[in-house]
Amino acid sequence: MDLLIKNGTIVTAKESYKADVAVNDGKIVAIGSNLDFDADKVVDAGGKLVLPGAIDVHTHLAMPFGGTVSADSYLAGTRAAACGGVTTVFDYPVQHSGETIMGLINSKKEVLEKEACVDYAFHCCITDLNGGEILDEMETAVKEGITSFKCFFVYKKEHMMVDDATFVRLLLRAKELGAKINLHAENPDLIDMRTEQFLKEGKTSAWYHYLSRPEFVEAEADKRAVHWATHLDAPLYIVHMADKEGLEECIKAKTEGHELYIETCPQYLEFTCDVYKREDGRNFVCSPPMKGKESQDALWTAIKSGMIDTVATDHCPFQSYEKDWGKDDFTKIPNGCAGIENLYPYMLDAANSGKISFERAVELCSTNPAKIFGCDNKGSIEIGKDADIVIYDKEKDFTISVNNMHSDCDHTIWEGKKLHGYPVQTYLRGSLVYDNGDFVGTPGNGKYVKRSTSK
Repeated sequence: MDLLIKNGTIVTAKESYKADVAVNDGKIVAIGSNLDFDADKVVDAGGKLVLPGAIDVHTHLAMPFGGTVSADSYLAGTRAAACGGVTTVFDYPVQHSGETIMGLINSKKEVLEKEACVDYAFHCCITDLNGGEILDEMETAVKEGITSFKCFFVYKKEHMMVDDATFVRLLLRAKELGAKINLHAENPDLIDMRTEQFLKEGKTSAWYHYLSRPEFVEAEADKRAVHWATHLDAPLYIVHMADKEGLEECIKAKTEGHELYIETCPQYLEFTCDVYKREDGRNFVCSPPMKGKESQDALWTAIKSGMIDTVATDHCPFQSYEKDWGKDDFTKIPNGCAGIENLYPYMLDAANSGKISFERAVELCSTNPAKIFGCDNKGSIEIGKDADIVIYDKEKDFTISVNNMHSDCDHTIWEGKKLHGYPVQTYLRGSLVYDNGDFVGTPGNGKYVKRSTSK
């Protein structure tokens, strides 16, 4: 036996119970009381929680955007993930006109095979159908385990936006293949109109990033997407939900029995649009932006009621000097924030404070992502699953600072956030990759996760 974790409290999406966990060849092979195996390594988890590793299904690592590239390489981003208890990350490579899905994915795999510190999977962003070739190639991609594809309703000027007809074609093709379409929903024409107006009026601070794309601009796109998905009876996954009105439309569709999934992010649960009034407000610029308190309260209500399915990060950080490009013009601020290392600790802190249960935190950050996106060997402490395990100390106090994060970004929007309870160890398929503040894994040990479909 390679590893035996004794005396901990196992947390699943359904229950918590005291038991030992035995690991061999990267898999969980036994769970029970007082397991007595001759193991190479024995870990006493007495008084601590034993959790499945988190799955961050929304990251943008080494992503070209806004005239630069996001601050975290695949190595840095997956290293930070491991140190926050995230054992699988999903990246979002962006296909452009003339590019094939598999050509793009394989180019990313070449880098990840050398750099990945945790396991990895891909959604592929589709921006151009290449005369219909992409619709054909989606079948090949699905066979290779890429079973989800993303569309943008925004970024028209960046040539990333899809129109409604392209979106519908992709919805129908994904449905045919047992795959899913993920969507960034905001209205681009309203954003462009409002942005132009603010610039003419000399309103250029980060606050006007929020006002250029407030609640109703996101809500319209949410509603439009739900309209198409429900009438076509096609699965849809809405990424980074941030507004109350759109959330309510999605919840209505879910309660009517439609296959619709809702993701939100920690930044929307922690911060409101007031951050854009701060001196460092540009550091918080992401799209969609943080919204008002009413939307934040609605998100937490949906978290507690089970209507939100996943929490992921949209991790896409940029360095301070790059954020400073927009100090006097919000349109020049690269959009995105760091969060990959903060996802699990933040949601587990919410559980530790009684806001949600630990089971719900595991469901949102691990079990549901695995189920929705076909990570059959992930998402639970269960015999036969990968031994992606986090040991969590409920009594450990931790204050987030750029100085104790493992990203390459030179700042964090989470600076000074105090957490009660923190991960003390992370195991990737039974191998220790994070230990009490230190990354102890090996770049390149992360493996590609080939995912199943719903068919």
